[in-house]
Amino acid sequence: MTTYKLGTLNCTIDGKLDSATWACIFCHGFGAPGTDLVTLAEELRYASSELDDRWVFVFPEAPLSLDHLGLPGGRAWWEINMMRLQQLLQTQQWDVLMDAKPPGLDEAHQLFLGLTDELQSEFGISCDHQLWGGFSQGAMLSTDVFFRSDRQPAGLILYSGTIINREEWRAGSEKKQPVQVFQSHGSIDPVLPYDAALLLRDWFRELNFPLDFVSFPGGHTIPYEALARTA
Repeated sequence: MTTYKLGTLNCTIDGKLDSATWACIFCHGFGAPGTDLVTLAEELRYASSELDDRWVFVFPEAPLSLDHLGLPGGRAWWEINMMRLQQLLQTQQWDVLMDAKPPGLDEAHQLFLGLTDELQSEFGISCDHQLWGGFSQGAMLSTDVFFRSDRQPAGLILYSGTIINREEWRAGSEKKQPVQVFQSHGSIDPVLPYDAALLLRDWFRELNFPLDFVSFPGGHTIPYEALARTA
């Protein structure tokens, strides 16, 4: 593992940027450290011999520190009002959650674009040789950048994500070509509701995106089954 700044984001890198021809970008979730997902690289390489030296895994660190919330080392792509989120979940106001555009999303969106653009300009890894994804808030960010930008990655890998900013996503989807999507979600997820994940799944299907959806009897996590299917 090495560290490298892509755009303005500090990233942990598994693989060789100078020689790789494919990149997989994984964005971590709310409250996690920037290195939270780095073990995915080893696990995915172990699961598939095709993930050889041609592939580099990129794990960006979100820009916002959550030390002030009592989460030392925790980071966020945008801040979340957890009390408000729990109220929406308890009252099943999923439409409110899905229609919301969180403050700070646009800024995180631009930081992600800076990362992916530098992969192309500095290392020759074109957007169509990149996979975008992540866990929870990181999955939402990757999906947002996909639908709201003109970039067209090779695919999306979405662990325990959901719909946000629905109006702008819907508008952007009209301009998008289908890409391969992998999505997983726990059926008893206490953080982001399973039913909302099914709405995201069904939306990809309506858009005729090739989709592999893994449902598992668990919570807000990434099970081995999801990793094996990803590889």
